[in-house]
Amino acid sequence: MALTINVRLKDKVEVFTKRLYYFMFDEQAEDSQFLEEKFLEITTALGVNDTTQIWNDFNSSLPSIREKLHLDAKAFQDNDPANKCVEEIYLAYPGFYAISIHRLSHQLLKLGVRILPRMMSEYVHGITGIDIHPGATIGDSFFLDHGTGIVIGETTIIKDEVKIYQGVTLGGLHVLKSLADTKRHPTLEKNVVIYANATVLGDIVIGSNTIIGANVCVTENVPQNSTLTYKKEYKIRTKSE
Repeated sequence: MALTINVRLKDKVEVFTKRLYYFMFDEQAEDSQFLEEKFLEITTALGVNDTTQIWNDFNSSLPSIREKLHLDAKAFQDNDPANKCVEEIYLAYPGFYAISIHRLSHQLLKLGVRILPRMMSEYVHGITGIDIHPGATIGDSFFLDHGTGIVIGETTIIKDEVKIYQGVTLGGLHVLKSLADTKRHPTLEKNVVIYANATVLGDIVIGSNTIIGANVCVTENVPQNSTLTYKKEYKIRTKSE
């Protein structure tokens, strides 16, 4: 017998995700009713139990998530010299959109919702190029610059005031199904900075106030207050030489 999956739910999840983002910063009563109806429709189709109670619990958590997002926006404003005003962050920054949907999908995952959090994160991945698994735990004042190509794995833990740049991977060192229920991804302590295209792999700890330079690959623990750089020698010759 052929497997039948309601793939049209993807369209409903995209609409739900966009409207949920709008609602976070432009709260309107009709949006609340629409979101509840859409949530119940999607989660029922996905076989989730106790959907009304889950929605009520999720809805109650939105004010605290909103406060976290305002802290994220301030981190963007404080750390990006190209930023001209705070409105630009909410309206035009793919990194802020990605962390916004992550915080929402992460909360749904904590409430026991299956599949929907991953669908939300993959929708945002498709339009921003930023891949954050909803299982990742991310602290306050998180800053993603540019964002394209960033990958943050399921069991990653990121503490407060961390900054990462485009192309960074926080991944697993081994890709084995038997490791599914173990911590496979890094922990970044407070105030870590990771520059473009660096790769941090495995269940390791990057100590607070550490700077990881562009293109560095890290697979072991790093003590706090460290600086890691990648140096490749090259020579530039002029045509006269």
